[in-house]
Amino acid sequence: MSIDFESLKDKAVVLAQSGVTKAKELTETGIAKAKELADTGATRAKELTEIGKLKVNNSAEQEAIRKAYSELGKLYYAERGSAPEAAYADACQRISDAMARISYNNERIADIKAAGQFTDAEVDSVEADVISQEESCCETKEEGPCCCETREEGPCCCNTPAEDEDKPE
Repeated sequence: MSIDFESLKDKAVVLAQSGVTKAKELTETGIAKAKELADTGATRAKELTEIGKLKVNNSAEQEAIRKAYSELGKLYYAERGSAPEAAYADACQRISDAMARISYNNERIADIKAAGQFTDAEVDSVEADVISQEESCCETKEEGPCCCETREEGPCCCNTPAEDEDKPE
């Protein structure tokens, strides 16, 4: 039995060329798929970035609305606070009451400072301590005085119900 080496060689060359062609096709397909995935990832990243920017813009717009509402309320109070329409009477009264309490507190501060001959630095130091205690006393962590002081929010969020009942108003 004789072996035809030329025939085998030709078959080997054809198979090798076929293998190279298949490898090129797979490589090109892989590169195309990788490029497609990269493009998809980049597009998604751009879209997520845009969403983030839009959310930041929304927050800025909400702050602008809050400021405009505040300004609107201040203008109304300045113009109509002494004789508000019925729908606004309660809010205007709360503002007037708060302003009266602030005025009283400022008078008391001046009296206490004068009587004790306290420096502004001493007062500021104590004020910072009081503020930090007030900010940490409520579980709600909302701005403003603790509900223990204002009692506007119902039972105190800092105490258990039994403790809250014993606390003087």
